[in-house]
Amino acid sequence: MSTVSGVGGGYAPQALTGASARQPLSQRYNAIFSSLTTPGSGVVTKDQFSQGFSGLNAPSGFQSLGAGAIFSALDPNNSGAVSRQDFIQGLSRLSQQYGG
Repeated sequence: MSTVSGVGGGYAPQALTGASARQPLSQRYNAIFSSLTTPGSGVVTKDQFSQGFSGLNAPSGFQSLGAGAIFSALDPNNSGAVSRQDFIQGLSRLSQQYGG
């Protein structure tokens, strides 16, 4: 798994297994998506995100929000699943808002 960290579109200082701290955030978020989803499904479900969130090295801004609030921000239509593109764009937006 990886981390949900970094501000803006630059490079983030933190990393866990599966993502280099030198990777652009979009690549790191892509790696997180891949670690959470069932291969071939194309989506991360709320349950998958909630179960995997504790294993992410999320910075305090994200930890204080909690998995439920973050997933709700990624899934504004309440479909219960988030596509890869929405996941990456949503985490990028949240990292700018909350200093993730």
